[in-house]
Amino acid sequence: MMDSKGTAQATGSTPPATPRNPVFTAPEGSRTAADVVTPELVSRLTRAVVGTGSTCNHTPFTGEKLAELPESTPADVATAFERARHAQRLWAATPVRERAAVLLRFHDLLLRRQAEALDLIQLETGKSRLHAHEEVQSVSVAARHYGRKAPGYLGPKGHTGVIPTLTKVTELRQPRGVVGQITPWNYPLELSAGDALPAFVAGNAVVMKPDTETALTALWARELLIEAGLPAELWQVVIGDGPVIGPAVVAHADYVSFTGSTRTGREVARGAADRLVGCSLELGGKNAMLVLSDADLDKAAAGAVRGAYSSAGQLCISIERLYVHASVADAFVERFAARTHALRLGTGLGYGADMGSLVSGRQLETVVRHVDEAVAAGATLVAGGRARPDIGPYFYEPTILDGVTPEMAVCAEETFGPVVSIYRFTDEDEAVERANATPYGLNASVWTRNGARGRAVAAKLRAGTVNVNESYAAAYGSAQAPMGGMGDSGLGRRHGGEGVLKYTEAQTVAQQRLLPLAPSLGLSHEQYAQLMTRGLRLMKAVGLR
Repeated sequence: MMDSKGTAQATGSTPPATPRNPVFTAPEGSRTAADVVTPELVSRLTRAVVGTGSTCNHTPFTGEKLAELPESTPADVATAFERARHAQRLWAATPVRERAAVLLRFHDLLLRRQAEALDLIQLETGKSRLHAHEEVQSVSVAARHYGRKAPGYLGPKGHTGVIPTLTKVTELRQPRGVVGQITPWNYPLELSAGDALPAFVAGNAVVMKPDTETALTALWARELLIEAGLPAELWQVVIGDGPVIGPAVVAHADYVSFTGSTRTGREVARGAADRLVGCSLELGGKNAMLVLSDADLDKAAAGAVRGAYSSAGQLCISIERLYVHASVADAFVERFAARTHALRLGTGLGYGADMGSLVSGRQLETVVRHVDEAVAAGATLVAGGRARPDIGPYFYEPTILDGVTPEMAVCAEETFGPVVSIYRFTDEDEAVERANATPYGLNASVWTRNGARGRAVAAKLRAGTVNVNESYAAAYGSAQAPMGGMGDSGLGRRHGGEGVLKYTEAQTVAQQRLLPLAPSLGLSHEQYAQLMTRGLRLMKAVGLR
């Protein structure tokens, strides 16, 4: 249910009989929103927005307004694309090594000025500082990777022609043009800059629609990248409601990069398909963690805390389903619950809190509904299960549910909050089957003392990334390898070669030398066909690919 201010409230008739999580109180004199989001900062950052209207964003820590922002219309989106196209033509002619050097300079600037980014991320998302730092880590890794590897990914590549020595073949990579990027609120630095960097190094411009509530973080990243040498007009930003200007971004883009819900992702895919332009979609997940019978239970419990409660569970690759072997389930749950009860909740701009806030009343309402309905239907609260308005309007304790059954919404629907359900198994194949029994396929985790066993189980799981003895960060942070989803979790990949090549069109240039691919030198049609037949047999015999 909601109160008069639109804040979700727990509906249980009696408070949960679980320990309350402690509160981390920021030291006296700590920075506040007013210290960070000054009128000067807002004015400087929002100058880049192509918008003729007005809107605002809020901080989840208090629910109060954070900044006045420009608001864009579909006509403003068209203007942004026009500006971006002009800049992109000049940028595409810049050698790839010069483009890559911009990313390496950005890497250094980001690490040097990370405190600015961390303050904005915390204020706009409500997450703890440690979880905000994950964004700095992942963006810096992407900047370093593509700054070093882009020339190799994007450079000309020779291929064997149809007639070796006579046919010279070169594969080129041409930028798509202007990429339309629609980003969510939960990881505003990583999902804005992190996904834009490979688009830029591939020679594209970007028109980005960040979520309004986290637009300042994206705008700060843009400013820093310009300081690193990116032409200012190359990164255009529009702000507004998704249903209003999102379709306009898709309608003008040469390629679309979208991160968000599966429902909206389908709409984006349909819009891109109507125009025959490509798209990449990183969508929802109902991610599973498997604790095998030989797992180190202390490490697994710590991993479950990281996997389930990072950014208050508002992470597409977070863990929401925990499958534990029956022989170790009680011991594991005891350890996991103890660690969960000890997590400190807080709002301070600094390190200390273990978990922050949900982002909005809407997110809190979903969490409350999933937990309260499950408990009412017979599930057991092992930890959490209560909102914490004493800390902030959208705080909810990290929650563990046991005894969840298939008819409960929390069993199959993505909660996107600090809630995880425990399920017991006795057979590994059964655990894999249950973990795969979802339309999603984004991330998974396997815990065992035997690495070979863990990798074998991982290979059976239907998920784009699987971590052995880690929850999500090992796979996501390994930027040389692709990351993305299967099934309802999306299309395409970020990171690695796929993460940059998707922003390009492959072009094959074939030069025929000396002799044509046709009868010549007086050969009849039949003689030419016989010559080609002998040649094809010979090429197979010598192992030509």
